Amino acid sequence: MRSILPQQVPLTPGFSSVSHGADLRAIDGILDGHPQAASLVHRDLVGDDASASERGRPGMSAEQVLRCLVVKILLDLTYDELAYELDDSRSVRSFCRFGFADALPKRSALQRNIKRVRPETFEAINRIVLDAARSAGIEDGSKVRADCTVVASNIHHPTDSSLLADGVRKLGGLLRAARKMVGLSATSDRTVSAKRRALEIANARNDDDRRAPYVDLLRTARLSVADGIEAAAALHKGPIRADGPLGPIQAEAIATETEHYAALLRRVIDQTERRVLRGEAVPAAEKIVSLFEVHTDIIVKDRRETQFGHKVLLTQGRSKLILDLVVLRGNPADATLVDDVLARHVAAFGGPPRQVSCDGGFASKDNLKTLKARGVHDAVFHKKRGLTEDAMASSHRVFLKLVRFRAGIEAAISRLKRCFGFRRCLWRGFQSFVAFAWASVLTCNLVTLGRLRPA
Repeated sequence: MRSILPQQVPLTPGFSSVSHGADLRAIDGILDGHPQAASLVHRDLVGDDASASERGRPGMSAEQVLRCLVVKILLDLTYDELAYELDDSRSVRSFCRFGFADALPKRSALQRNIKRVRPETFEAINRIVLDAARSAGIEDGSKVRADCTVVASNIHHPTDSSLLADGVRKLGGLLRAARKMVGLSATSDRTVSAKRRALEIANARNDDDRRAPYVDLLRTARLSVADGIEAAAALHKGPIRADGPLGPIQAEAIATETEHYAALLRRVIDQTERRVLRGEAVPAAEKIVSLFEVHTDIIVKDRRETQFGHKVLLTQGRSKLILDLVVLRGNPADATLVDDVLARHVAAFGGPPRQVSCDGGFASKDNLKTLKARGVHDAVFHKKRGLTEDAMASSHRVFLKLVRFRAGIEAAISRLKRCFGFRRCLWRGFQSFVAFAWASVLTCNLVTLGRLRPA
């Protein structure tokens, strides 16, 4: 059984007066004043079955799930650490609405409930926070700044050899599970061989020395793919061994997973042959950089280090609240994003901002014309790129103020990465990546609004 609020008002301790106690107290007031946020989370927890909240064990309430997420992001905790803080910290327990006598959730329950909240729900709750800021006269959306940054996926630095070794290792584990369920022809575990070839490649002095171990590693990977296809076919066909530890449903799941990783490893084999053996330059859009976070993009910016994750577009107002976030696919040029920034702002605030200040990558004559045509009075870019100050702003003084104002979003990005986990997403899958990004922004905005609101 799930509910929006705890079943009864718990007997809870107060907030600490040190460390994050003041922030938790302020956020507590914001969430108390906007119970519709917990209602949105409740909808994700119970799904389409409205009667689900009337059945089963009590479990965590929607409000507790939302507050536990805020604590996790704010204190940069793992799920194990979050479970410990709930048990050990009176401030955290009070904020998350657990009483002295309440049963506390374990790590698995925390993870299962938090991961059920969709990114669209976090975005909607962020809109509620922004509406609260507008009502308090803190933010009106009339002056905004925009910039892009990269949030890394939780992967190791990709190389062709490491990807091949990862694929062989993963298929090896699935093949071991398959052998326990169905009769297979004798196959060997090639994980150790693949690892040795990958180490030889990593320690080779030049490309000529790498070629022979690459050829051997590719042969090993092809054999693993063939074994995986054979195992998947056997699992689909059956029969499943009566003395096996798993049943037909689990066998079908293992077969599907085996086919998935065999197809990915085949793509890695293809890109390795093209790049290493034939000397081709494989386009970034065609590359796989992780077998486990396949959604990861390759982000190259100027001459800086290549990054692996997703490009994120952020918009911020004069109040330092993050007004909007978009997780982008691929590596689109900043200059192509102005229309999206403006359209989403109009949808959120009912009209265009009066002043806009963007990074130099957004600058173009077409973008300036678009912003002016849609009602933006001053549209300033960090780099002029052939544009004049008179065309962008109403005066030189306004131009300088907006250029300086734009620099503030660099501090906002730095704060998100240092304090709210925005540097690297540890959640798996693209939807979870987007949910994590919104959860980080939401927590940051709750802290910011809590500090800006009058006591």
